[in-house]
Amino acid sequence: MEDFYYRNLKVYAQAKQLVADVYAFSRAFPIQEQYGLTNQIQRAAISVPSNIAEGMGRFSPRERIHFIEIAYGSMMETMCQLEIAEMLGYISPEALAEQDDKIRQLARMLLGLKHSIEEKQSINQVRQQERM
Repeated sequence: MEDFYYRNLKVYAQAKQLVADVYAFSRAFPIQEQYGLTNQIQRAAISVPSNIAEGMGRFSPRERIHFIEIAYGSMMETMCQLEIAEMLGYISPEALAEQDDKIRQLARMLLGLKHSIEEKQSINQVRQQERM
């Protein structure tokens, strides 16, 4: 197994793109938001690929799933903050709609990764029981 194989995951690449998109949007936020919404949305977005990487670096399937779930929660937090940014007039409704589509796709990919890990865990448990 490659040491950093999470880099090959499409979900990881898409999560990094979310970070790039959020940083591009937040550059235009008002200066008074620097320590408020700007900081919060950037931290939430960065948490998504970071938790994917950390989770895939764990040996326990249960821990991997835990970090995938944290990434999912951070992604939802990012979406909420994008909605707030649109409500405040910091991003356009069209930009929000585009990010909504991207985040929905990322959500499906994260859930798929979680289900894949759960399935492998179930198969391994069955194999272990068969050996007994």
